[in-house]
Amino acid sequence: MMVRTLGANDAEAYRALMLEAYGAYPQAFTSSVAERALMPLSWWEKRVDSPLDRLLGAFEGDALVGIVGLAFEPREKARHKVTLFGMYVNQAYQQKGVGRQLVEAALSEARRHSRLKLIQLTVTAGNDAAFALYQRCGFIQYGLEPLAVRVGEEYFDKIHMWRELNDG
Repeated sequence: MMVRTLGANDAEAYRALMLEAYGAYPQAFTSSVAERALMPLSWWEKRVDSPLDRLLGAFEGDALVGIVGLAFEPREKARHKVTLFGMYVNQAYQQKGVGRQLVEAALSEARRHSRLKLIQLTVTAGNDAAFALYQRCGFIQYGLEPLAVRVGEEYFDKIHMWRELNDG
């Protein structure tokens, strides 16, 4: 398994994997399949090339099987923070350490930016596997956002987590 930064040539695979993720776990993402499927490939290419996002992919051969993103804060007073987002591993590769590899790669990437002091994320309450993974990677819960995501008539809470970057 190789983890690397995505480039413009990966936009189509990124789009396909994220549409899969939105469909498989609609409560985990604020975007929906319906919304994102309408976006042209050029939108996905811009996302991959955005200076405010860094997208990392796990590859099995040429196949993109996992993804995680880092969103850098553009505002001056908040540039010391980065947000981990869009974490997803294809079902065939879950429970094989790919998620841990992606989170560790994201932490390593974040540490390369000396201005960054902390990394934060949200995880859907009830997603015990993801919550445990983030805890194993040093994240701690600091809050709960009630009714954060609505899927159909159902609402889901989001757990807010963070960790310092300088503590290894």
